[in-house]
Amino acid sequence: MYNNQLCPPYPSCIEDYVGEQDTSNCEQGWACTADDGTEGVELWGECYSIENTDSLDLSGSWNNTGELTGEIPPEIGNLTNLTELTLDYNQLTGSIPPEIGNLSNLTELHLNYNQLTGSIPPEIGNLTNLELLYLFGNQFTDEIPEELLSLTNLTELGLGGNELTGSIPSEIGTLTNLEILYLGGNQLTGEIPSEIGNLTNLTWLSLDDNQLTGSIPPEIGNLTNLISLNLSDNQLTGSIPPEIGNLTNLTDLSLSENQLTGSIPSEIGNLTNLEYLYLSGNQLTGEIPESICNLTENYYFYINITNNQLCPPYPSCIEDYVG
Repeated sequence: MYNNQLCPPYPSCIEDYVGEQDTSNCEQGWACTADDGTEGVELWGECYSIENTDSLDLSGSWNNTGELTGEIPPEIGNLTNLTELTLDYNQLTGSIPPEIGNLSNLTELHLNYNQLTGSIPPEIGNLTNLELLYLFGNQFTDEIPEELLSLTNLTELGLGGNELTGSIPSEIGTLTNLEILYLGGNQLTGEIPSEIGNLTNLTWLSLDDNQLTGSIPPEIGNLTNLISLNLSDNQLTGSIPPEIGNLTNLTDLSLSENQLTGSIPSEIGNLTNLEYLYLSGNQLTGEIPESICNLTENYYFYINITNNQLCPPYPSCIEDYVG
């Protein structure tokens, strides 16, 4: 029987005769006995103990795609003691199986940079212990499921680089433990909800490269722990709210490639920790406030305010940047 493609499990009476088999085409998810003698489940050619597997990392690397292909088998939902699951940088296809919702002990779920499709399953809302959820760089469609917004223990949420549609739900404001929120690179529409101002623990907020409209809500000024704010490449209108000056921890502010109007608020000069300020490609008018020179005292400071309608005289400290 050697050198065939016979699939386990093999009858115990002939286990010694089976020899080496090519099991690459075998269906995943068979019951198996793990190395520790406990009941297991077969996933991608390995047997994982249902009882004793609490962390599973089968990721590739950013410059070397992993070997996992095909769909995520529903039997992964049998590993109910998992607290961390990482399958980044592989070639996984299909949708996330609803059985993922059985993993109620998960605190971290990483499925970044695969070829996963379909909608984010509502069963993800069962993962109430989840703290980190990263689904970057796939092809997920449809709206952000409301069930996801019940995961109030989340500290990091990365859904960027997909094809998500619909608006940013106002219920996002209930995730008050969030420190990182990345929704960039989708097809989100509508306005930025004012409830975003409830997320006062945020250090990183990225909503860039969507189709967001309306004005920047003044409640953004509540996010005083922000280090990076990226709202570029949308269709935002109205003026830059003066409350932006409350964000004194910012090192990176990008509002470029929108349809912002009005003048640059003088409060921008409060942001003395800024290293990068991108305001290019808007319809900003008026004179540039002298307070902007406060920012140039930072050795690493860079500003791009080209392609606006700003009027001279320009502060001497930034003449070279006006374009």
